[in-house]
Amino acid sequence: MTKKNPKKNNRKDDRKQFGAHAEQIAARHLQKLGYRIVARNVRCRAGEIDLIARDGEILVFCEVKARRQGRFGDPAEAIDVRKQAQIITLANDYLHKLTTAVPVCRFDAVLMLWNGKEWAIRHEKDAFRPGW
Repeated sequence: MTKKNPKKNNRKDDRKQFGAHAEQIAARHLQKLGYRIVARNVRCRAGEIDLIARDGEILVFCEVKARRQGRFGDPAEAIDVRKQAQIITLANDYLHKLTTAVPVCRFDAVLMLWNGKEWAIRHEKDAFRPGW
């Protein structure tokens, strides 16, 4: 029988808590900008959409990426072409389940750095576009 490394589990739990906290901060940031949060952590067969919001009549699929300052580079680097394709697939799944007309959509990113005391938040509207 193999034993699990408790330090490894603690790191994983810490990352989950860090990510969940960052998503809460990102949602509040969007709300201050006038967005209405429609859903959080929407699971589809291909993964999870962090935040879905309304910016007026536009439905916004928002990817939240947070880093501790100095670790693993700029958060934007994590939203590469593969990640964009995954988010687009997730958005398609979500839109197919709607019972109303498909709204105009946009893909935003909230990029966050934690320096140990405060968050630096960068909101990228229309961060990428699908080839629909």
